Amino acid sequence: MNRMHKDAVHDSPLRGRVAVVTGAARGIGEALARRLSGAGMRVALLGREAQSLQDAAASLPNLTLCIEADVTDQDALDRAAEQVAGRLGDAAVVVANAGVAAGGPFRHTDGDLWRRVIDVNLIGAANTARAFLPQLSRTRGYYLQIASTAAFGSAPMMSAYCASKAGAESFARALRGEVEPDGVAVGIAYVHWTGTDMISGMDEHPVLRALRAHQPWFARRVHSPDQVAEWLTAGITHRALHIYAPPWLRWCQPLRPLFPIVVTRVARRELRRMTSDELAVDLGVMGAGGRADWDAYTTEAQRSYPPQ
Repeated sequence: MNRMHKDAVHDSPLRGRVAVVTGAARGIGEALARRLSGAGMRVALLGREAQSLQDAAASLPNLTLCIEADVTDQDALDRAAEQVAGRLGDAAVVVANAGVAAGGPFRHTDGDLWRRVIDVNLIGAANTARAFLPQLSRTRGYYLQIASTAAFGSAPMMSAYCASKAGAESFARALRGEVEPDGVAVGIAYVHWTGTDMISGMDEHPVLRALRAHQPWFARRVHSPDQVAEWLTAGITHRALHIYAPPWLRWCQPLRPLFPIVVTRVARRELRRMTSDELAVDLGVMGAGGRADWDAYTTEAQRSYPPQ
């Protein structure tokens, strides 16, 4: 670590404080945990994959805590909050990052899978806030909701993901006004194309492929999780109300009323080119993290309700 970086870490308002990151086993969550630890924070990594969490925490420079927890389980998150307070101290930063996605036509998507996306991305965010708000109130801390440009213009064949991210954005906006008197700031991060395993099969998704192809060159760029984590860390440091990853997205906010029109036009043209058989294909869960969550969820469901 060079002298300039050491000085920056020493002067950081994050130094010595506690951060909680959900969905920290891989992707943006893992990269963000690494960035926050590098800024001098003690970091609690929450997620579904115990071994991946341990691997992610192994190289972090500061004190860490790994907790395997399902964000849709309020009791599990409440226990996690107790562990964080007991082992690391009250959280000053909480990042609701856990998210999954599923692709395919709504009418052909398994109902349980559709609800699972909503439960993880929206209900999981609310559960996270509910569990950690007492700590954030004591530390006058910062809650960051990871949203997406999927909240800007809903893409056909991604109904659960788009609905969940729009809901998470709206939830964070409503929460902001409630907790501001307690000194808690609420930020919303808008994330664009990021090179996680969630979009590894993007070219197999006809609508996403078409939408990306019709974007200007700079909007088609896929950014690394580490680059996105750098933007997020800068926003967290300044307790930003809005974080844009990449930064040029802030100029898209005034144009948001136009996005659904553009998305619908591009999607309609692409879908008309497909046969009924092609449209019936259910792409299912997207990414290794989403598959790990879905496998764990279905396994638990089978244990709770064994076949008769």
